[in-house]
Amino acid sequence: MSCKDGGTDTTSLKVPDKVDFNFHVRPILSDKCFACHGPDANARQADLRLDTEEGAFTPLKDYNNQFPFVKGKPEESIAFLKMTTSDTAEMMPPPEFNVHLNDYEIKVIEKWIRQGAEYKPHWAFIPPEKAALPKVKDKDWVKNEIDYFVLDKLEEVGLAPNEVSDKAYLLKRVAFDLTGLPPTLEMQEAFLADDSEDAYEKMVDQLLSNKHYGEKMAVHWLDLARYADSHGYQDDGYRTMWPWRDWVIHAFNENYSYDRMVTWQLAGDLIPDQNIETQLATGFNRNHKITQEGGVIDEEYRIEYVTDRTNTLGKTFLGLTMECAKCHDHKYDPISQEEYFSTFAFFDKVPEKGIVGTIDASFADPPFIKITNEMKEEILTFINNRDTGYVDVMVMKDSVGIRDTHVLDRGNYDAKAKVVTFGTPEAIMEFDTTRFESNRLGLANWLLSEDNPLTARVFVNRIWMEFFTRGIVKTVGDFGMQGDLPTHPELLDWLAVDFRENGWDIKRLVKQIVTSATYTQSAVVTKKHLKKDPENNYLARMHRSRMKAETIRDMVLASSGLLNPEIGGPSVKPYQPDGMWEVASSGRGTLEKYVQDHGNDLYRRGIYTFIKRTVPPPVMLTFDASSRDQCEEKRHSTNTPLQALVMLNDPTVLEASRVLAERLNAEQISDEERVEKAFRSIICRPVKEPEQKLLMDYLAEQKATFKEDPTKAVEYISVGEYPIIENRDEVAVAALMQVIHTIYNMEESIVKS
Repeated sequence: MSCKDGGTDTTSLKVPDKVDFNFHVRPILSDKCFACHGPDANARQADLRLDTEEGAFTPLKDYNNQFPFVKGKPEESIAFLKMTTSDTAEMMPPPEFNVHLNDYEIKVIEKWIRQGAEYKPHWAFIPPEKAALPKVKDKDWVKNEIDYFVLDKLEEVGLAPNEVSDKAYLLKRVAFDLTGLPPTLEMQEAFLADDSEDAYEKMVDQLLSNKHYGEKMAVHWLDLARYADSHGYQDDGYRTMWPWRDWVIHAFNENYSYDRMVTWQLAGDLIPDQNIETQLATGFNRNHKITQEGGVIDEEYRIEYVTDRTNTLGKTFLGLTMECAKCHDHKYDPISQEEYFSTFAFFDKVPEKGIVGTIDASFADPPFIKITNEMKEEILTFINNRDTGYVDVMVMKDSVGIRDTHVLDRGNYDAKAKVVTFGTPEAIMEFDTTRFESNRLGLANWLLSEDNPLTARVFVNRIWMEFFTRGIVKTVGDFGMQGDLPTHPELLDWLAVDFRENGWDIKRLVKQIVTSATYTQSAVVTKKHLKKDPENNYLARMHRSRMKAETIRDMVLASSGLLNPEIGGPSVKPYQPDGMWEVASSGRGTLEKYVQDHGNDLYRRGIYTFIKRTVPPPVMLTFDASSRDQCEEKRHSTNTPLQALVMLNDPTVLEASRVLAERLNAEQISDEERVEKAFRSIICRPVKEPEQKLLMDYLAEQKATFKEDPTKAVEYISVGEYPIIENRDEVAVAALMQVIHTIYNMEESIVKS
């Protein structure tokens, strides 16, 4: 049999001494066998089920009551014999499936059978336990508990961690990770001059208390919550959910515990001490797309909304692809279609319709709350009160007995089958009605129970991804059997239990991560790293990653001094190419044409950029921002020529270059100091001598060019709406603007490590 499968060379893989079902065998069976012999009863063949111990050791009637697996005896295990036969009539998987087990996989399964063929529940469905800290050789490197687990794995594979990152690089990294903004020149100078042992920790504490921390943390939550400023679908009319977005920023800034955030967002209208703020938090469940088009079938779209909430629950809080069980039993994970609709029932009691009003309706789809200026001033003080009058925000509210929830045959809205009541997938954890209320509040309590194996794991893994580019489980939205295995399972479980034991404290978790030796390593890549661990699974270095789309915008605005630091409020419309909305518009409603904002609104952070679902902000989309059509648990990171074109030609980048050049030229300093100051503002480190020479030569060249034709200088610096500085030297500004624009286009300017 070939030693290759799908182009991956397996000849160098060593079969482990002790084969573990979860980490070695189940991934093979899930990939090659479960489609026909897994959880989906409708797709199951030969009445054979290999995803459960009972199925694997039940005699097969068609084979004289022989067994799929016989402990200790691969030669008597029918399933194994079919995996290894050369008889195409007997071979499994069948040849027409165009998948097969390679040599390594067969050896793993054979050894597992010989060692007793022990089955275990899926690793992610076993409640996490807090393992003892591993014993490591290089204790001097360790800064906190995280490092014990990372170093233990590094020592096991023969790698050593990198040195601590240079202070300037480290400050840039942690500033962007905690606030999404570059460190100011004053911060840079203070940190580089501080030689105390706790200099870095003091800086971390300063950044965690910064008002912009909440904005940075909110970005990933808005992706999960599919927050946008329009309804979606063809008409794509305007909606006002920005007060809910302001609440998310506030919750992170005030360090609301994760259990509070979960409970309020899922069931803030049902808690005993519910109030206007807890009701507002439930807007999380109403951020889905809503149609305003005439002629649609009301019930069909109402079912779509409830489906979206159910799927979002699965991805956000459980890290599972529950959507796969809407039309049939899940083919890989133990989630039946009936269990899917039992979960669906929690979100099915809302007195809503599939379509309410028209594209120009001045009210939100009910149920909603009306937020007045008085509320903003006296109760919801975290909402940016820009004298917007009252705002209707969609929220959750249940009506008792409003409807029965049915299993829908093949997921079709009008194919109602069995009536189901509130429940959750039993393989995760039983929904015990003696412990949990039969409503969304009970669902929240079920999620937060110490017996629930997924909630804490999924969240700490997602937070880990925010700082290390990838999660300990790479597939952050899929902890199921088709998802990736954790690279550091003991660390993941330790963090999950520790997080729960310490009151679900998010800032504490964040501080643990960013003060670890693992996080503070340099990102230098050696040949040994590339050979042994090209993807940096073992964390012998810090990941080097491009900033998110919003952060790139924020970096440009902040480094140039253009940034409007205002928190919250209605979304804004900065520069955008003409005609884009018109091309994709239905020709109706207030969002038919893009009406650009002016003044300070042009310089607000990326989190406040208006998101029209059918035509997302093009610059942000180019840098892989979410379209917010649905819950997005992880952004993809691409590298395309369009990104370079944006940095070269985007009006915001050009305007920032012009404004920074004007300001620096107005200062009574030398050209060398101007270039150095611009470099430090953007790149966040001192300029090196060769870089300084290169930039100074370029500045001299540009000055000479513009002196020959001053009209070119005037034309070049005529960009953006920000007021010009009076009596500016246009040639000097144009030349320095070219240099600054070049710095903005350095790869290092949009990379955080």
